[in-house]
Amino acid sequence: MKKNKAKIENPKPKIQNRNVAAARLAAFQILTKIETEKAFSSVLLPFFEENLETRDRALCHELTLGVLRKQIYLDRLTEKLTGGKKLDTAVKIILRIALYQLIFLDKIPSHAAINDAVNLTQKAKKTSAKGFVNAVLRRFTREKIEPDYADAVEKLAVETSHPRWLIGKWIGDFGFEETADLAAANNETPKLSFRRTAKTTDAIIKSLQVENIENEKKYLLELAENGKLYFQDEGSQIVGNAVDLKENEKFLDLCAAPGSKTTQIGSRFRIPGYRLLVAGDLHWPRVKILQANCRKQGVGFVNIVQYDAENGLPFADESFDVILLDAPCSGTGTIRHNPEIRYFLQEKDFSELSAKQLGILRGASKLIKRGGRIVYSTCSLEKEENEEVTTRFLELENGFRQIAPDVPEKYLNARGFARTFPQRDKMDGFFIAVFEKI
Repeated sequence: MKKNKAKIENPKPKIQNRNVAAARLAAFQILTKIETEKAFSSVLLPFFEENLETRDRALCHELTLGVLRKQIYLDRLTEKLTGGKKLDTAVKIILRIALYQLIFLDKIPSHAAINDAVNLTQKAKKTSAKGFVNAVLRRFTREKIEPDYADAVEKLAVETSHPRWLIGKWIGDFGFEETADLAAANNETPKLSFRRTAKTTDAIIKSLQVENIENEKKYLLELAENGKLYFQDEGSQIVGNAVDLKENEKFLDLCAAPGSKTTQIGSRFRIPGYRLLVAGDLHWPRVKILQANCRKQGVGFVNIVQYDAENGLPFADESFDVILLDAPCSGTGTIRHNPEIRYFLQEKDFSELSAKQLGILRGASKLIKRGGRIVYSTCSLEKEENEEVTTRFLELENGFRQIAPDVPEKYLNARGFARTFPQRDKMDGFFIAVFEKI
């Protein structure tokens, strides 16, 4: 029986059909935790994949991220197939995984995907739903099932699997065509990006110049495990590179964990006694991760502190020359790497985050010496967390002026901010503003 071909433009990845059940079970467990606990795929995937054979990890990875990137579309198909029947969470996730395979994975036969779905229903202790799952999936292979759309906005939202309210907001901010490009870019698999650390030798740099080194993931993972390189999106690296320290300047990375930018900056300015580098965060487990990352990457000289940046910092006024505030944010610029973020967000989050960001920024401003700089950044695309925060800050703190960030000119906009976008720059979306105390 010929498979139903849904109208989705993404090419199908070629994955071998080996031990599908093991990979499928792991993907089911991960997706269940994400659905019920608001857990993150970036944390769960390495944990679950560690127990899989090497050849099965790719399938688990593809099923997990693929389902997350197509979730709304898959659910809309399920609604049509079941007549809108209310489904148990486990059954809903099992159908998502099976439909994703039937539509997007050429190398997995329909009968194997359906059989695994039925077996997984049994393992999930939903025995009474086995016949239902089998019937729904077999109907899909026999009939041409397509979602219905009320308008172009709903079509874009469903086909790219973004909440309609978020698509509508982006259309208001960026226009329809730009939003369509952005939503499509959010569902692309990001290229592997990494940078050097304080432990990266010239020999390693030379080895990384070999053609197609990006495909040598085993070698790269070994280097990363030993702190000799670090995986970090190019957009995030631009933020770290925007921090420039002069001789004897004191630096604070205010919301530093897990330490991507702290270690990047530390590796650039790593002469002990030459500058004072301090980094901290709120929760002790995250502080421990920050500390471990610094040691692993050869910048153990960074001073690590635990504090609550919203409720008073443990430093005297005018203690630092430069502060990086990579503020807590919605993360809408990182949906390529964290596809589940789109489902966790609510419309009220942006205004709530904006208030928190402004409060932390104003607190940080008290710690800056005259002539010092604050580098404010987010991995959000939203103006409420970016331009509106910076505008309000300058209105309230008239002892500061905005200056241009130290980034490549192509990322600067007319207002003197730096912006990166997934659809335009093929990297995560970041915002950077710099303020100088006058």
